[in-house]
Amino acid sequence: MSDTPFVLPGVTPHLTIADGKAADAIAFYTAAFGATEQSRHLEEDGTRIMHAHLTVNDGGLMLNDHFPEMCGGAPAEKPAAVTLHLEVDDADRWWDRAVAAGAAIRFPIDNQFWGARYGQLTDPFGHVWSIGGPIRG
Repeated sequence: MSDTPFVLPGVTPHLTIADGKAADAIAFYTAAFGATEQSRHLEEDGTRIMHAHLTVNDGGLMLNDHFPEMCGGAPAEKPAAVTLHLEVDDADRWWDRAVAAGAAIRFPIDNQFWGARYGQLTDPFGHVWSIGGPIRG
């Protein structure tokens, strides 16, 4: 085992999933975006996910179930004002897979004026994702 601590480069999104559905989110991200689960840590009673680490398109994504007892009893807030972007080799293939898995179309994928193929989706947990890639001829 290495003495070097594990460090993630860049910024890693860390999502809070409402209603005890973090396990469902992991299953969705696996089906929709080809995520690979790196680790999962449950709370002591084994019902909620305290922390999970996924890899999506070679980048890190962390998530957990909402713990109202850690927020003064407040419910999970709805996701807002953040878009998770995936820059990929074939935007349509990634798009079609996400839609087939249950993502809702927010902004249809198309060739955009700035020179990319781009669109936005909302996952079943309220998080917005954009998918971009090379223009399609």
